[in-house]
Amino acid sequence: MKNKKYDVTIIGGGHNGLVAATYLAQAGKSVVILEANPEIGGATQSVQAFEGFDAYLSRYSYLVSLLPDKIVTDLGLSFASISREVSSYTPYEDKGLFVSRQWDEKTAQSFNELDPTGHEAAAWQQFYGEVAVFAQKIAPTLLQPLKTRTELKDYIDLPEVWNYLVEHPIGEEIDKRFKSDLVKGIVLTDALIGTFASAYDLQANICFLYHLMGNGTGEWKVPVGGMGALVKELTRVATESGVEIKISSKVDSVISDSSGVAVRTGSGDVYQSDYLLSNAAPAVLAKLRGKAQPQSLDGSQMKINILLKRLPQLKSGIDPRLAFAGTFHANESFSQFEQTFKESQSGLMPAKMPIEMYCHTLSDPSILGADLQEAGYQTLTLFGLHTPASLFDADNDVAREAALASALASINEYLAEPIEDVIAAIEVKTPLDIEEAIALPRGNIFHKDLSMPFREDGSAPSWGVETDDPRIFICGAGAIRGGGVSGIPGHNAAMAVLANN
Repeated sequence: MKNKKYDVTIIGGGHNGLVAATYLAQAGKSVVILEANPEIGGATQSVQAFEGFDAYLSRYSYLVSLLPDKIVTDLGLSFASISREVSSYTPYEDKGLFVSRQWDEKTAQSFNELDPTGHEAAAWQQFYGEVAVFAQKIAPTLLQPLKTRTELKDYIDLPEVWNYLVEHPIGEEIDKRFKSDLVKGIVLTDALIGTFASAYDLQANICFLYHLMGNGTGEWKVPVGGMGALVKELTRVATESGVEIKISSKVDSVISDSSGVAVRTGSGDVYQSDYLLSNAAPAVLAKLRGKAQPQSLDGSQMKINILLKRLPQLKSGIDPRLAFAGTFHANESFSQFEQTFKESQSGLMPAKMPIEMYCHTLSDPSILGADLQEAGYQTLTLFGLHTPASLFDADNDVAREAALASALASINEYLAEPIEDVIAAIEVKTPLDIEEAIALPRGNIFHKDLSMPFREDGSAPSWGVETDDPRIFICGAGAIRGGGVSGIPGHNAAMAVLANN
């Protein structure tokens, strides 16, 4: 049995734990990371998911938006991400709405084909122009102590935008701005990824904010080499800074008193430290401490990772290299979202699941071996929405098959050939599978319900990472301003510890 004293113990070797550890170690603190799994990375790991195929996929998280450039610079990360020229493609009938990352003539023509009046195009540019200014203003605050609601509202100084993004359900503003059910659904999708909510629930607003405010641009980029490349770099800077990493070290209990924090692993090792940072979900931390576990929304997403022999052809005739280069939306109109939410809420698996997907290898083929690249193989990562964990409770295996059939039916509606004809390998992860693999309660990729990025007026000063114990902090997605592949809660937890010293 080991019994060694550190300044800080960190539970969980995901990207946030690695970020926190490196900041602390570079500030002169002794730090140990305890990771339950035999590999580092958590939800950001890349794996050879398909036996016999030289393809390393980001299994659970796909794109990067929220990781601040400041963290990359501070930690000296050699990490690159690629801008996608195509933002999204959404098929309808035998056509499709094509949206470039920057508004251009091709996007204008596509909107005009959908709506010759020009209303939707003008509304789109006006709405996202307003959101972009909001994002530019709020992004720098994410690496600072929390402002109060009033302080942040005054700081941003966009009262009308604040009202529809923060105070009133986002669905009301979408209804007001847009007429096309299809366009409304494309806007809404960013409010629902991983969040089981109606468009008229404020929880959707928070999800929308998180998807649109990354680095002040909201742009979602492709990580070169997959998420595993980020984990590899974070591991490098952490270990070079003196961080000790213990894999296969599952924590059994956490005991804190005035003398410090003791963390015991399943093998009987005890790690003593002045502070504990938890990269685990708040419910997991509560269980380790013998406390009541907080309840949150079910995780609500299917993760389907596919290796394709080639990209499938579409009924619309668009080059599939364009259609799948950005985010491909299928059956994600506003009315379909609301109807599917109601059906899932009542326990019914969607007949045609709202899905979005993209092809990593069109931007970055490096995750495939040379033979697969030469043969024309591609990856497809699919995210199925409004599939809460409760749909899988009765029989996860049976429900997984039903969910997969629903997702494939959804995409096949718009293809000129069945997707099954070009699939080389596939893996399907339900919310319950995700919980079992990486300990996310009910498969919730945000660890718990997302929180608005401020503290309420009159509340105590905070970094958004504190717990009821002054020695224990949350450094993972369950913090205020957690969620997404960001490193933000890792940075903020490190700053909270350093502020106490």
